[in-house]
Amino acid sequence: MLKVNTITLEEETWDSPKGKFRGAGKEVSIALGRKPQSTDLMERQPFDIEILRVAPGQTPYPYHSHSAQWEFYHVISGSGWVRDAEGKTPIVTGDAFLFKPGEAHQLGNDGEVDLIVYVVADNPVGECHYYPDSNKWGVPIPQRTLLREVVPDYFDGEE
Repeated sequence: MLKVNTITLEEETWDSPKGKFRGAGKEVSIALGRKPQSTDLMERQPFDIEILRVAPGQTPYPYHSHSAQWEFYHVISGSGWVRDAEGKTPIVTGDAFLFKPGEAHQLGNDGEVDLIVYVVADNPVGECHYYPDSNKWGVPIPQRTLLREVVPDYFDGEE
């Protein structure tokens, strides 16, 4: 059995060059041995789990969709919003929601305390991302590459 204590996991942080996107997360699946770049399903594992932390006033990533990936979100604490094709919807502790492949989504924290969310994704091999706000595609194999007429930066057109 593989076991970790999430309290002891190191939190990774990220932010965009102009600071519009900022977040932090604990990669639970990787701590349990998941090898995200592997195509061996025993090493890749059937799902990826992250404990996402979004500080007040922050949005962790651009509005995007996945070509083949399902994502499940469960709000553990805090409040904020989730954006989809219909607009923004408030989220609070206890809310759970799901995005299927092709459904663009984004979340953010408009509350007073950190927003903590469990994120579970199935991470299929060959997954691609689409960013509607900036009209670009992300192709992660062998590494994340973004495509348009000219290869853009990840945050190009987002900030």
